Amino acid sequence: MTRNTPPAPATLLAQAGHFIDAETRAIVPPIHSSTTFARDQDYALGRYIYSRDDNPTFAQAEELIAGLEGGAASLLFASGLAAASAVFEPLRPDQHVIAPISMYYALQAWLKILTERRGIGLTLVDPTDPKNVADAIRPGETAIVWVETLSNPTWDVADIRALATIAHDAGAILGVDATVTPPLTCRPLDLGADIVFHSTTKYLNGHSDVLGGVLTTAAMDANWTDILGVRKFVGGVMGPFEAWLLLRGMRTLSVRWERASENAMALARHFQSHPKIQAVRYAGLTDHPGHSVAAAQFTGGFGGMMSILIRGGAEAALTVAKSVRLFVPATSLGGVESLIEHRATVEGPGSATPDSLLRISVGIEAVDDLIGDLEQALEKV
Repeated sequence: MTRNTPPAPATLLAQAGHFIDAETRAIVPPIHSSTTFARDQDYALGRYIYSRDDNPTFAQAEELIAGLEGGAASLLFASGLAAASAVFEPLRPDQHVIAPISMYYALQAWLKILTERRGIGLTLVDPTDPKNVADAIRPGETAIVWVETLSNPTWDVADIRALATIAHDAGAILGVDATVTPPLTCRPLDLGADIVFHSTTKYLNGHSDVLGGVLTTAAMDANWTDILGVRKFVGGVMGPFEAWLLLRGMRTLSVRWERASENAMALARHFQSHPKIQAVRYAGLTDHPGHSVAAAQFTGGFGGMMSILIRGGAEAALTVAKSVRLFVPATSLGGVESLIEHRATVEGPGSATPDSLLRISVGIEAVDDLIGDLEQALEKV
């Protein structure tokens, strides 16, 4: 850092935006648990009125995230699904959405409910080929193109810049779920996206103890005004304590991300040619179909998310999931502990996920321990 250059993202995160309390000189932000805020002696409103609208604790986290994303503003929500749903809530029955076939299962399920209840159009495509998105566009109807930087749980790669052009040419916005690629490695707004979403439950917090979501906008436009209204009137706002925990968790994001990325790459390379594994899906491997796009879009590592397809189908995959000793068989991702789960079981009937697939969230443990644990579990197949 020179005198005229801003601090690096890792520095901003570690210092929570270089926070120092103006009154006490404390370096840890306080929790503002108040739900209401007083007017001044002239009965004028200050910035804060009521915690469903705004609160100093989650405002600080929002400002830090917006700065990291290069966005105009961010909004915290009570959960990731609450945040993502707020993007689609303002849609009218005559509008249309394009989303990935392979994506976060709960959000796709909610989009299907919207189509049934409101008559909103929905087309699911494989966005790894931009032509599929272009062909699905309905002129005058398509309002939102939604993609994931890495499709969960297959970890396919979408070309954000190409899809932004397609969406904008049709008068639509591009929303990007970047939950598994925080702004240390990918900034979708720089690539042309209009809205970027994170489940803050995952990498941003990183300790499996906060439920939350965040949206960041490229511009303070009409779409953002609609989203502000959804949060205010529906009330899905994050609480002050959760926002404080999120801010605390983000202070270690840089080191957590670096270690998880290193561990995942080591696991992916080790098991790439294992005789009991049909395929390893990790965007950092050079033989991944989307590796070149990922390498261009992800400038700070490929992260800790990978999937392995076990030879022998569902039975063999479940045997591995039941036989691990260090990996935790649990849902979620992005925490300091390594998780493994059989996604088809979690998603239930109608899941499009291969029944041989195990999704792995690689944590920050000693990588040799993780390799050894997966090796011994594979021996049970």
